[in-house]
Amino acid sequence: MKSHKWHIGIDEAGRGPLAGPVSVGAVMVKSDFDFSIFKNLKDSKKLSESKREEFFEVINKKIKYKVVMVSNKVIDKKGISFAIRFAIKSLLKKLNPNIKNTKIFLDGSLKAPVEFTQETIIKGDEKIPAISLASIMAKVTRDRYMKKISNKYPAFNFDIHKGYGTKRHIEAIKKHGPSELHRKSFISRII
Repeated sequence: MKSHKWHIGIDEAGRGPLAGPVSVGAVMVKSDFDFSIFKNLKDSKKLSESKREEFFEVINKKIKYKVVMVSNKVIDKKGISFAIRFAIKSLLKKLNPNIKNTKIFLDGSLKAPVEFTQETIIKGDEKIPAISLASIMAKVTRDRYMKKISNKYPAFNFDIHKGYGTKRHIEAIKKHGPSELHRKSFISRII
């Protein structure tokens, strides 16, 4: 079996929220990269916010990565699956890996364009360190965006729930109606 010089991990954050973009992250490392600099690395959802932020800063300094966010408007118009596929293509274009010596590892049901050697792994964000790092980059980038945009929509508290369908968020949608950040296709049963 051919060994690849480079590995890319890809994961998304924000597939299920009622508001905001979906965020897809990719990290690119040499196949022999030493992940031991990341103590207790796991799926971003299982890390504290402060630990994710800490890892984000290390990745930012030491690893080649890209994050692409696709807006709620695109999600409403074309669907979440299209938005994620579009983001993956954009990430790979920006990273510009050599197809022949790169293998891509993707979480869950994600797929890269067919020309790439790739492997999709269920719960890959718990099993493959490169996917875990991609998961962190996607989540931290999206969370930071939702906190920042929260000032524009104070009635919805996006800084607290990041657009996910919490009880408080659903009550705010019923009371105030949707904002321009809401995914209309996701909240049709609420309003």
